[in-house]
Amino acid sequence: VQLVESGGGLVQPGGSLRLSCAASGFTLSSYVVSWYRQAPGKERDLVAYITKTDTYYADDVKGRFTIYKDNPKNALYLQMNSLELEDTAVYRCRAFRSLNFGRVDDYWGQGTQVTVSS
Repeated sequence: VQLVESGGGLVQPGGSLRLSCAASGFTLSSYVVSWYRQAPGKERDLVAYITKTDTYYADDVKGRFTIYKDNPKNALYLQMNSLELEDTAVYRCRAFRSLNFGRVDDYWGQGTQVTVSS
């Protein structure tokens, strides 16, 4: 079972990046999948999540970021446009589902660095 992110890098303010999260060993479509980020010295924050019926975005990325899945590819993506300096962080994907009897499946990727700098 593995989640592997890619697509991070250095970009200028106003630029765009697309992050990818490839799942192996399980099927993403059965999970709530999300992107988190953590900037240096700050707590980890939820950026966006997607379920079978809903999407959610944090207020500071709404209108700039888009989360989506490709079920045949078993992958999750985060399209990030109009990037700002404050978007600099390590971005991690997560797949979560609740099971019977209080058990959960909760998988995280290792993270990909996004640096927005002029």
